[in-house]
Amino acid sequence: MTFLHTPLNLRLPARTAKKFHDAGIETIGDLLFYAPRRYYHWGRLTPMSALHEGEDVTLLAEVLSQRLIPHRTRSGVRLEVILTDGVRQMNATFFAANEYKLIPHQKILTPGGQYLFAGKVGSYKGQLQLIHPEFEDIDTPKKLVETTNTPSGYPDENSAHHAENMEQIRQRTQRPIPIYAAKHGLTSWVIQRAIALISEEINDTTIPDIIPEHVREKYGLVSRATAIRDLHQPANDETVKQARHSLAWIEAFTLHIALLSMREATRNASAPQSPKENNALVNKLLDCLPFALTDAQKEALNTLSCELESSKPSQRLLQADVGAGKTVVALAALTQVVGAGHQGALLAPTEVLAQQHYASLQRLTEPIQGAPETAFPLYLLTATTPPAQRRHILTEINNGQPCIVIGTHALLNEDVQFADLALVVIDEQHRFGVSQRDRLRQASRSGIPHQIVMTATPIPRTIAMTVFADLEQTHMKGLPAGRHPVSTYLVDAEKKLWFERIWQRAREEITSGGRVYVVCPRIDCEDTEEDLENNTTDLRDDLNEKRIVSPQEHAGKGERTRQEVASVEGVSAYLGKIPALQGIAIATLTGRNTTEEKTRIMSDFASGKMPLLVATTVIEVGVDVPEATMMVIMDAQQFGLSQLHQLRGRVGRSSKPSVCMAVHRHGIADVSLRRLEAFAATQDGFQLAEADLALRREGDVIGAEQSGRSSGLQFLSVIRDGIIIEKAREAALILIEDDPALQKYPLLRQELRARDSEEIMWMERS
Repeated sequence: MTFLHTPLNLRLPARTAKKFHDAGIETIGDLLFYAPRRYYHWGRLTPMSALHEGEDVTLLAEVLSQRLIPHRTRSGVRLEVILTDGVRQMNATFFAANEYKLIPHQKILTPGGQYLFAGKVGSYKGQLQLIHPEFEDIDTPKKLVETTNTPSGYPDENSAHHAENMEQIRQRTQRPIPIYAAKHGLTSWVIQRAIALISEEINDTTIPDIIPEHVREKYGLVSRATAIRDLHQPANDETVKQARHSLAWIEAFTLHIALLSMREATRNASAPQSPKENNALVNKLLDCLPFALTDAQKEALNTLSCELESSKPSQRLLQADVGAGKTVVALAALTQVVGAGHQGALLAPTEVLAQQHYASLQRLTEPIQGAPETAFPLYLLTATTPPAQRRHILTEINNGQPCIVIGTHALLNEDVQFADLALVVIDEQHRFGVSQRDRLRQASRSGIPHQIVMTATPIPRTIAMTVFADLEQTHMKGLPAGRHPVSTYLVDAEKKLWFERIWQRAREEITSGGRVYVVCPRIDCEDTEEDLENNTTDLRDDLNEKRIVSPQEHAGKGERTRQEVASVEGVSAYLGKIPALQGIAIATLTGRNTTEEKTRIMSDFASGKMPLLVATTVIEVGVDVPEATMMVIMDAQQFGLSQLHQLRGRVGRSSKPSVCMAVHRHGIADVSLRRLEAFAATQDGFQLAEADLALRREGDVIGAEQSGRSSGLQFLSVIRDGIIIEKAREAALILIEDDPALQKYPLLRQELRARDSEEIMWMERS
């Protein structure tokens, strides 16, 4: 058992160790990697005679006495500590719910002890006092009251102890004091004391380096033991900065080594080869496409085509902006493997999206399906596939029938076994956990298939390097020929004329043959925050703004008596009463609809039978209705920037001009307004991704919701540490190329083995 894995109950008192255990801190490693939330800094020493109410001060004082006083008119107690600087006296007061909470203060602030106190000066009954000051004991040779007789309240400069005392105090005041976030009843003080008990054992033997020495020297990093010690007991601000920098580097480097090692292991396997030359299927598909591929599509397809011809399994992230045409590129890659006699699979996160892909691929492959020499099976496998049809599909793919299977999570079931799977395409990668992503690659008997991971939500470079280091990356930019940018406007809900004009414009779009989406964050008015269908993990700054307008309030009617988000139920009822929309058939679509209902509703919407669709974000991804020319997003402040961009991508999918109206509450938070302004300012998804990264908090960007684990990143920030991520990746690439098995670096190899793939490879970004 290593030092870091030692249980805390072997080092701390049983009662204290139990508190840490209840907070999820069970080992020495858990404790030492629980980083301070911030650091307190002592200020310039101030004598009591110079104190003024309201100022933040640091003073050197001796405790004369203390007493615990119960409150007379309410529950709780207070501890009053009388302090002196040798000339004057004042109180330091600490409040608590009960006397047990103040036991540590009573034990430490004993009469005769000398301490540094820091806090804001208050006043009670005309007397100055400190309320809940930070404090630290000072070990000096003599009591302050015995050595002090000067007006300043500090030792005489000629005192034999003065120089020694003041130098010690000066060093103490320069040292940052770590403040830890309270956790399950653990106070910052308890955490600090526990770390102090263990700190003497921290050295390069108990906590050896996992980063090679030559890498540390090249990038100016301190050892891991030094970094951990300086994190908790820093001498000054510079040591804190260096410690955090080194620990962030260790995290980035270890993460890259893990991901690159996984990629290297996969590359040693063999994949089915799919030549493009003389491949009648893919060549005919490209010849029969009803449109010309963009330069970006051609470049991406050429890259994928070359990799499919190789026996080395490829793993590629295909980033394409909304509407850039990544689906046809994926189809061409899939037909290349089927044309070579193999099988292909396309994994979609929802049944609606799987059905959309199935319909799109049927339409695009119709010209080649008519000829016997190029016809091939195209299957749809979801949770609602009839049993007889499911058995037929499973039999065909198990027998090695060249085909393309489009499916949802149903493809990940253990009974789904491919005889000759050559390519796996995963759409909207953020909807799948890592183990799910890899499950399908293990479902083939003919080797490891190639893998294309697609996303229509461009990912900032630092995140891509951190999360997808095991994937090569291709960026597709630009829109297909004939597409027009979508005109985007922000509408303040309290501007009644603008709001009314939205529905007049909706009528005009429908009259001219268009379709109109109206998107709401909620299904009905009774939903709680937990019932929101949209993913709001990147909106925690806004969810504390409970005051959200209703549809009636949007129109300037009714009293603001409810705190509710616009809902499909409420908005559809409201729109049915608007004069401008009289005679327009209105459909609603939410996640509560059955698969059959969703199919019928989308069919009625696309055909124009019900040209106005009020929906939740179930239409966010993959829904392709070329006739849709207008998008209205209600309570737009409730959505993330990437989600807004995805929603806008549901219109502008033909040569007709399209418009997006983002309706927001009046007086929203600044961060919400900046997000909406960024959304309206550009339609470049890559620019929006970077803007999103800049606006969001660290905890919103990373996570592992799909795997149910935390991200594991404690010091590395994808927002702040782009340079570290890039440099660490460079160093990791060099090391892996030189020693793929890490034979020269046993400690690093041991560190990686201690982590499972779900802990290392995390993804939740949307």
